[in-house]
Amino acid sequence: MITNMKIGITGLPGAGKTQALLKVIEMLEDEELIVGGMITEHIVDGRRRNGFRVTDWAGKRTETFAHVDIESKFMVGKFGVDLSVLEEVGVKAIQESCDGADVIVIDEVGKMEVESELFVQAVKAALETEKPMLLTLHKKSRNPLLQDIRRRDDVRILEVTPINRNLLPYKIMKLMKGELV
Repeated sequence: MITNMKIGITGLPGAGKTQALLKVIEMLEDEELIVGGMITEHIVDGRRRNGFRVTDWAGKRTETFAHVDIESKFMVGKFGVDLSVLEEVGVKAIQESCDGADVIVIDEVGKMEVESELFVQAVKAALETEKPMLLTLHKKSRNPLLQDIRRRDDVRILEVTPINRNLLPYKIMKLMKGELV
């Protein structure tokens, strides 16, 4: 039995937040739970990060929403951000997971994503559901949404590091099952 626990996974870029989240999703799906929401993954060309894709986990639709080749008024570092793609794929996936999933995942609440007001609203609405939720959170951002999530009494924040990244998914599963407090 999964509790309605909400867990935020934070860590430095490259620490393994998404990898830890994907392992937890695999374990949840092994228990025949329906997982919905959005995942973001790097687009890597050789050794260089050139962009980010967003995936609707339940629907399996994947689109590029940030890339060095995208021209946009929203720039985060070298990446142009296409907020319409984030909203079309990611926000829609979050909204649908609030009704149709057993567990909601949002990867990532970060600098690029919070540029979208629709994304911010979708995250806030998901946090108000009575469903278990897993979020990955940008570690250093001072964005009001991230600060609000970190201050919530009903969200447990865990940091992933290169040392704990392989064991953290198992700890998260125990927390979600109410085995650890």
